[in-house]
Amino acid sequence: MQRTAEAVSLGHPDKIADYISSYILDRLIEQDPHTRYAVEVMIKDNTVVLGGEVTTSALLGDLTTYVKSALSDIGYDERYASIWGNYAIDPAQIKVINMIGVQSADIAQGVDHDGWGDQGVFVGYAAQGEGKINRELFLARKLNKALYEKARTSDNLGLDIKTQITLNDDKIETAIVAIPMLHDEDLTDFVISVLGEKPAHIIVNGTGRYTYHSSIADCGITGRKLACDFYSTAAPIGGGSPWTKDASKADLTLNVYARILACENLADNDECFVYLSSCIGRAELPSGLIKTIKNGIVSYRDLWCNQKPSVLIKAYGLDKPIYAKLCDKSISGILPDVK
Repeated sequence: MQRTAEAVSLGHPDKIADYISSYILDRLIEQDPHTRYAVEVMIKDNTVVLGGEVTTSALLGDLTTYVKSALSDIGYDERYASIWGNYAIDPAQIKVINMIGVQSADIAQGVDHDGWGDQGVFVGYAAQGEGKINRELFLARKLNKALYEKARTSDNLGLDIKTQITLNDDKIETAIVAIPMLHDEDLTDFVISVLGEKPAHIIVNGTGRYTYHSSIADCGITGRKLACDFYSTAAPIGGGSPWTKDASKADLTLNVYARILACENLADNDECFVYLSSCIGRAELPSGLIKTIKNGIVSYRDLWCNQKPSVLIKAYGLDKPIYAKLCDKSISGILPDVK
């Protein structure tokens, strides 16, 4: 049976957008841990549009400086611009359009009473294996991370990277890599060394050429890479993007909590799924379900949860400036409780 998963690097324009929003949130939480935040980002060419709602006692600061610092974290700095020129984003030319307002008072009155800042459904997943995720996703991420680290110090390889792994009966059938190159470079041996086995097929840059990249080649928008960020095709995606929100939003905290519960309840099962839902302005969750699969046998167990948002936020350190780190490594790889 064939199974495929994809991973993207932080240099992909959609992830650039996610990271910029997460980076700005960190700067505000450093000043005010009670910051309410929901900011979407669109980046095209060298223009960044910020739109959303923020309620905080923190000073919003110089947003252009924040954006440039976030880009530098990713690797899009002066050195990179000098190598790639018009092929990639240039921090020196960045223009920021600010369309940030304040949070609706209707939402705030529920959050002020320790209720969730939105409603929705959320899914956590865990599986036997490294990282407690399915093997194809683990390998796609592993290869992507290795290529991204290689590109960070390269004068030839770019940061906007996609990887895709197809397994067939647990053997690597196909490894696909999209990575910007100024000049052709054979990555076959590198791919094999990272994966630990030789795929039947290795495809690098399927169109034959890949130079224009980042926001120069593609418009980046927050929340468009949730399948890569979460569990690929192994589990449904619950809620919206967590990378643009503070922890009062269920899209962030309950996605994190569902993953933690899935790992805690995996035990000797092959897979574990946790399904949660929330009601805006209320703390108690309307529903919760744990589904486990072992040797093809599916079991269900109801889950009741009335943990207030403030309790979960404190328990998992979500009132601290950790959001850029979360965005960088994705939910399934960063939580200290997830081994």
